[in-house]
Amino acid sequence: MASSEEEHDVVENGEEEPKTFRDLGVTDVLCEACEQLGWKQPTKIQIEAIPMALQGRDIIGLAETGSGKTGAFALPILQTLLESPQRLYALVLTPTRELAFQISEQFEALGSSIGVKSAVIVGGIDMMSQSLALAKKPHIVIATPGRLIDHLENTKGFNLRAIKYLVMDEADRILNMDFETEVDKILKVIPRDRKTFLFSATMTKKVHKLQRAALKDPVKCAVSSKYQTVEKLQQFYVFIPSKFKDSYLVYILNELAGNSFMIFCSTCNNTQRVALLLRNLGFTAIPLHGQMGQNKRLGALNKFKAKSRSILLATDVASRGLDIPHVDVVINFDIPTHSKDYIHRVGRTARAGRSGKAITFVSQYDVELFQRIEHLIGKKLPAFPTQEEEVMMLNERVSEAQRFARIELREHGEKKKRPRNDADDDKEGSLGVRKKVTGGKFKKKKIH
Repeated sequence: MASSEEEHDVVENGEEEPKTFRDLGVTDVLCEACEQLGWKQPTKIQIEAIPMALQGRDIIGLAETGSGKTGAFALPILQTLLESPQRLYALVLTPTRELAFQISEQFEALGSSIGVKSAVIVGGIDMMSQSLALAKKPHIVIATPGRLIDHLENTKGFNLRAIKYLVMDEADRILNMDFETEVDKILKVIPRDRKTFLFSATMTKKVHKLQRAALKDPVKCAVSSKYQTVEKLQQFYVFIPSKFKDSYLVYILNELAGNSFMIFCSTCNNTQRVALLLRNLGFTAIPLHGQMGQNKRLGALNKFKAKSRSILLATDVASRGLDIPHVDVVINFDIPTHSKDYIHRVGRTARAGRSGKAITFVSQYDVELFQRIEHLIGKKLPAFPTQEEEVMMLNERVSEAQRFARIELREHGEKKKRPRNDADDDKEGSLGVRKKVTGGKFKKKKIH
């Protein structure tokens, strides 16, 4: 464990001042940037990793989602870049497009006063415009492995032979998505004489193998070695017959009205269906899934971030690495099949010291999966209190809304075959339907 004594002091000794970024050796101009971003003091992973990174060590960072990992690698990279300015200075590999955009935002925000330029290289976006961005030689390249290989093989004049830093963020997920061959190819074309930071929420066999291949004498900065959910997170389950799942969802949204929600479904189709169902009942819900185009996904995310929608329905594409700061409640509408995904889903709430709730729906078919989750996190979850009679009173209106949602899904499927207007996914639509379906209680308790 790196700098464990220092961390011990910070945690154990109540007298000691909390650490500041300055104490970690971060230069003034970057300390100011942290202040402007509202980062008042460093997180545990930053306290452990930043001093070691500034000493020029390779780092393995094991930290739960929402722990401030991006700052832990971005600040040292920017600081050394200031000392020896160079184009194409650092490469950050991430598993998903959304995460790439988010890391880029943080680099640009932290480095805005020193003129740092970054380029995001991900699938789903025109290769040509990316080639132009690379031709301008940005300081930081943030990429998903597959698309980066496309550019290394096909974009004239682009190479990574001068790269000084390689960061692999969410390394366990990059490898789980079978990017191993791409990562191997990338490691072959970048300099051996570089610094490498590997960040992962979990230490899998594959990550261990990658660590041996890519890192020289690394320092391990572990903030949580066992699977852990944040302390301020209240976790519950609701045991329900699967045919009443929709009614229970509506009941809980009403009970907890006024919060922002993230609801996880297992398939793109179910995400779309539940979003339509909720809209028909007067909730402001918006879907986010893999079958949506890149611009739509970012648009959906931005509407949710800007709080013009209070419910985001998502598949696991959105469960990791997305920094959506104000989620109050996570609902696992469909239980995750991999217990580790549970950790990442519920990591969307109770971030940065705030509290949050996570509620998992368990039907008669999910008991074994639920027991695995409890085993993984090492605690028995309490039941979320529900009033069955009240849920049953909602049934009629919910089944009416289900019927309309099915019709709309069918129409949407047919529209796909015809050219369509791209804004369709989030029209405030279903208004005609909504008038028919909405009854008194929703009017009164509509979530804003």
